[in-house]
Amino acid sequence: MSSLAAFLRRLVPAATAITVIAALSIGGCGLLPEASDETAGWSANRLYAEAKEAMADGGYDKAIKYFEKLEARYPYGRYAQQAQLEVAYAYYRQAEPASAIAACDRFIRLHPNHPNVDYAYYLKGLANFNEDLGFLGYVSLQDLTERDPKAARDSFDAFKVLVAKYPESKYTPDATARMKYLVNALASHEVHVARYYMKRGAYVAAVNRAQTAVKTYVDAPANEEALFIMVKAYDLLGMNDLRDDIERVMRRNFPNSEYYVRGLNRAEPWWKLW
Repeated sequence: MSSLAAFLRRLVPAATAITVIAALSIGGCGLLPEASDETAGWSANRLYAEAKEAMADGGYDKAIKYFEKLEARYPYGRYAQQAQLEVAYAYYRQAEPASAIAACDRFIRLHPNHPNVDYAYYLKGLANFNEDLGFLGYVSLQDLTERDPKAARDSFDAFKVLVAKYPESKYTPDATARMKYLVNALASHEVHVARYYMKRGAYVAAVNRAQTAVKTYVDAPANEEALFIMVKAYDLLGMNDLRDDIERVMRRNFPNSEYYVRGLNRAEPWWKLW
């Protein structure tokens, strides 16, 4: 390179020579042999087969790499669309819900009429469903009021679309069961927040959160406590008419509520005993 530089200096001005040398240096990097790609020359069929094998062995990173190469090299082949779904599933199995959801959304956007689009909605619902099992299963010690139930809501919405648009899908029964669970989980979250406000004397805020649970998540078991909180809060606020109205609603919907027990055969109303 030094002899070449000297030769160029004799032919062109110094500034031009520096530019040419730099260009040759940069271009020379491209002449170096690239790192070998083991998949070079593989057919779409082999890429798909190798990716599926990697997935079966738990090699999700490798599977994702192969599926992405397959889609890039054979975008119009019969495997390309399936590879997009497989990538979403690989991210899901690898516990990367954000990437799985993004892959599902991409598939739904690109192929809204695909025969397997119902699976994309189902997988999106699953990814959101499992994103925060601590919230859904109450297994975490973190205060639920500090948690964002967005993932649960997004999961419910994805399952809802699946059930509404594809009632005959083989994934619909499981989606329906998960929706029922999510409804009560979300209602329980609202009730938990309402209980939090009650303990701190924020009775209006408690009523608002309890009302949200009752109105939004109809028939959720958690609404029994939501109604109780409303009765109690209205009593403490001195709003007796509203308190009596909610008590009538509660007795009609939960005639055997455990919240009445402590008030039986006592002088004080049952809601004053807590």
